Amino acid sequence: MSMGMSSETGVRIETGAGTGARQVTVDYLARVEGEGKLAISIQGRKLESLVLDIFEPPRFFQGFLVGRRYNEVHEIVSRICGICPVSHQITALQAIESALGVAVSEETRLLRRLLAVAQTFQSHVLHVYMLALPDYLGFPSVLEMAREESLRPAVERALRLKKLANNLTALVGGRAVHPVTAVVGGFTAVPGRAEVAQALARLEQVEDDIWKTLRLVAGLQLPRVERADAEQVALVHPQEYPVNEGELHSTRGAAATAATYRTVIEERQVPHSFALYSMVRGRGPFLVGPLARVNLNFAHLTPEVRQAAEELGWEFPDENPFASIRARALEIYYCWQECIRLLRWYQQRLGELPAGVTTMRERVRPRPVNVRAGQGAALTEAPRGLLYHSYRLGRDGRVEEADIVSPTAHNVANIQRDLEVFVADLLEKDEELTDEEIALKSEMLVRSYDPCISCSVHFLDVKVERH
Repeated sequence: MSMGMSSETGVRIETGAGTGARQVTVDYLARVEGEGKLAISIQGRKLESLVLDIFEPPRFFQGFLVGRRYNEVHEIVSRICGICPVSHQITALQAIESALGVAVSEETRLLRRLLAVAQTFQSHVLHVYMLALPDYLGFPSVLEMAREESLRPAVERALRLKKLANNLTALVGGRAVHPVTAVVGGFTAVPGRAEVAQALARLEQVEDDIWKTLRLVAGLQLPRVERADAEQVALVHPQEYPVNEGELHSTRGAAATAATYRTVIEERQVPHSFALYSMVRGRGPFLVGPLARVNLNFAHLTPEVRQAAEELGWEFPDENPFASIRARALEIYYCWQECIRLLRWYQQRLGELPAGVTTMRERVRPRPVNVRAGQGAALTEAPRGLLYHSYRLGRDGRVEEADIVSPTAHNVANIQRDLEVFVADLLEKDEELTDEEIALKSEMLVRSYDPCISCSVHFLDVKVERH
């Protein structure tokens, strides 16, 4: 067995002497959060097999939540992910509040929306500039991009926008990662007038950065995945673009509330993956995330965002998973606008407070909870897609059962199916395609989902075998 290594791509090629067998391995992919392996076997120009393995060991959150008190859950589950802790916090809070019959004020609802939108803002900026863009511009990472004088302004723009969004999360949540102010029934602290005014001023200064982001994404040439059986799932809300509220809908007619989620979505175990495969009952895998949200809720984007899509020539609905980067760019624009709208709403509410009252703390102060047995579930839209939490509480308010399905858990089966279709199509249409190019394009497809396998050291090992 002879072996070669490409220093530019990190692809290792092993060839069996005289056998015609080929094995191609990409040992590390640092722009995916988590650990996995993609093994591809090719016979001539036909795809023989493709297996996406998710290696990350089980983290047992659902197990060690059992026995914890209702008011500890949201703090624990935020540790599932350092990029989207807000989504896990808010989803857990809403599920626990449902179980205990706790109603929250409109101010609490909108502050939670601001917290979640700021998180989506920073997550999408991270993905577009630092995880996806290097693929399209031919760089192994954003660090190499930053060394190019012509691209350094784009990297600086990304850092500027991400810092701005992180600061917004800290403004409402107390800190940028694993916020501390959101609790069952409300908030323990709220932003002050001066802080809100400063945040608004900073947001209003970056409109040019938002438009440059849109135009940058518009200039990218996207591969395509063509699937007749594609299905996409997202929350839909009658009055607003869905973030923390809404009902589950799909592009093929599936529908559910948080309470009926398990009657529509099922999970299956596969031998090669620690991640369960999520399916629409009676059908198959589905896509969640920004593309599904935009496809199902385009009318609830602001007129300016819809106009931007039209000017850039982006048509929705679009079933191509590579178009997720366009949906993320549109949501960056939407999140920027929504943060401004919600901060202005907050300023207005402060101006309506009675004489002598200087903060909205009383409007969001959590009330005493009547601890009881109960079952509650919640569905929200995390940056990467649909997030489900469900809890059963005992009479003492301790968790007896927990059920959590993250966006990536929803997506894994669909990534596998998209890869099968995409690689088979590449082999059929392009006879000159090298193993290195097959590996890179496969990695790009995986990255288009922005999978978050919740691991600080992350790689995807891609292996291609030829016979």
